[in-house]
Amino acid sequence: MPERTTQERLADLEARVAELEQRDRVREDRRADPGYAERFFALEALRERVPEEGAVVFAGVVPVEGQPVEWQSGIPVDRLEGLDWSLLAGSLDALGNPVRLSLLHAVWSGVGTVAELKERAEFGTSGQIYHHVNLLAAAGWLTTRRRGHYVIPPERLVPLLVILAAARG
Repeated sequence: MPERTTQERLADLEARVAELEQRDRVREDRRADPGYAERFFALEALRERVPEEGAVVFAGVVPVEGQPVEWQSGIPVDRLEGLDWSLLAGSLDALGNPVRLSLLHAVWSGVGTVAELKERAEFGTSGQIYHHVNLLAAAGWLTTRRRGHYVIPPERLVPLLVILAAARG
């Protein structure tokens, strides 16, 4: 590789400085908006803690049976880029069916047994319900609290709600 001239190196440095100065101006413009810090409190906290390459964080506090389920997860962007996204297909596929999403919604709303789910015509026969419930359980979206009583595991509740919120747009 040919050695770069001083002029080329200087031009690269000037471009980098201009980019950094532009970022600072954008940040200052945002902070000048009196409602910005309140509206984007999580984003501002994330900016203070992540590397320049970026990160994705999601969190939530959801009351379940009078107790809060509090959950947070984050991952640097470079680790997301390095993942084999196809390995996540099974988990996402389990959510990609309207009946299974309706089942999860019913379970979240307190309907916890196949017998209770069978009372609702939109879920089909017991066999069809078990088929969907087993797929959701295999993907980790459902578990049994006690024999025959299904729940969304607390550690999966916020991620599920995040996926739904993201799908909503």
